[in-house]
Amino acid sequence: MGINVIILFAVMTLGTLFITYYASKKTKTAGSFYTAGGGLTARQNGLALAGDFMSASTFLGLIGAFSLTGYDGFFLMYPALVSFLVILFLVAEPLRNLGKYTLGDMVTARYKFKQVRAVTAINTIVISIFYMLGQLVAAGALFKLLLGIPFNVSVIIVGIGMLAFVLFGGMTATSWVQIIKAILLVGGTFILFVMVMWQFNFNFIGIFTDMKTATPFGADFLNPGVKYTSGWDAASLTLGLLLGTAGLPHVLVRFLTVPNAQVARKSVVWVMWIMGAFHVMVIFLGFGAAKLVGTDNIIEANPAGNMAAPLLSQLVGGDLMFAFISAVSFATILAVVAGIVVTGATAFSHDLFNEIIKDGKATEKQQMNMVRLASIIITIISITLSLSLQQFNVAFLASLAFTLAASSNLPVILFTIYWRKFNKTGAIFGMLVGLFGTLLLVAFSPNVWNPIPGAALITGEPIFPLASPGIISIPLGFFACYIGTLVGARKKQIVEDNFSEIVVKSNTGSDVKGVVQH
Repeated sequence: MGINVIILFAVMTLGTLFITYYASKKTKTAGSFYTAGGGLTARQNGLALAGDFMSASTFLGLIGAFSLTGYDGFFLMYPALVSFLVILFLVAEPLRNLGKYTLGDMVTARYKFKQVRAVTAINTIVISIFYMLGQLVAAGALFKLLLGIPFNVSVIIVGIGMLAFVLFGGMTATSWVQIIKAILLVGGTFILFVMVMWQFNFNFIGIFTDMKTATPFGADFLNPGVKYTSGWDAASLTLGLLLGTAGLPHVLVRFLTVPNAQVARKSVVWVMWIMGAFHVMVIFLGFGAAKLVGTDNIIEANPAGNMAAPLLSQLVGGDLMFAFISAVSFATILAVVAGIVVTGATAFSHDLFNEIIKDGKATEKQQMNMVRLASIIITIISITLSLSLQQFNVAFLASLAFTLAASSNLPVILFTIYWRKFNKTGAIFGMLVGLFGTLLLVAFSPNVWNPIPGAALITGEPIFPLASPGIISIPLGFFACYIGTLVGARKKQIVEDNFSEIVVKSNTGSDVKGVVQH
């Protein structure tokens, strides 16, 4: 590692520490820790959302996927981008109007039962931990490449570093780190994109022709089937990514950091433009890595292709570009993981501790202490789990978190807002079946089982044939909500529903009384 890498890493780390210090001065209450006081503008929140979405799995994982699997990389890319339409038209405004700090606030605006809030909080924590795994695996691979530090030690170092940002800065620090990181990452990606296309004489058509002879797959590199040989597997992955964003807790909580629903909607428009431009560049960078770096070199650095982007930057831009892209990737991982930890810890502190254990009477100091304790526990669990996942592509690991969110959270969110007959039993049943059904299918899938010794966690034939379970688990989550609602409707009815109030508030931001007075 050259001196350039050390200097840029030091600058990036000191910069984020300064932001955290500045933010800590403003983080005096639980509300400012949970959602940055709800004061971000549309442009700021759009950039922070893009920062959340441009995680290590998006940048390192997607470029690696395109470089090793060609066309099949699209299955990891385009559904996640299109998924923002689901958020824009169905989720963003109702969520902002009904929620306060967490997804649990939004759901219990209709069902004022502690059981619903508890299950929602557990869902949020589990999905957050799953999403963190991909980020920590990427961090371990990046540090191993740059510093020669063993993977396990790298993961632990990054996890502890990330925890420092969370403990002192909360959502305010996380938001500003995300905003600055998004600008740096898009800017760095654009510079790298120009350098790579220079190698191809800016021939955007010719690069596709070159791909036919650049990899061991020949012309098949540009056709589906290099990785996903089953059409069902590709369709299942696509469905999970398409619907998963609208259920990811750390993305949804972003709409609670703005003052009103209109700003929330404008935030989505901002993020779609940013992500659209970013994804176009990622395609060409992946193909450029396949041609210029070579398949063997990419696999040698990391079997899943996670280091394709840093290797490509070193090849076309020298040590300085390599240092810049690596430092930005490091900041990306820190910021995204910090945001996820804040979301999971907030669910624990606000939903489980304050609203359930303390009946909403916990002091600000008690909540702050609890959210920091929860951050430490979530970090330890995530680090422990990620130590055994080095061989997984980080984009694929993230896709499993998307599927979990689409199977457990999204059905409940949509039915809560749009189905009058939906009830408490349906909400609890849907979330639990969606969550544990997905985890069970993953446990029996080729991700965990493989007949070749050492190729997966367990040697043996997989019971469930698909690597991504979305095509089964997502309909299962919706169906469980429906069955649970029927079961709940047969029981003795008590006053548990305020659907009319929810319809008014989700569309206007005011309750019925407020609208009438207006």
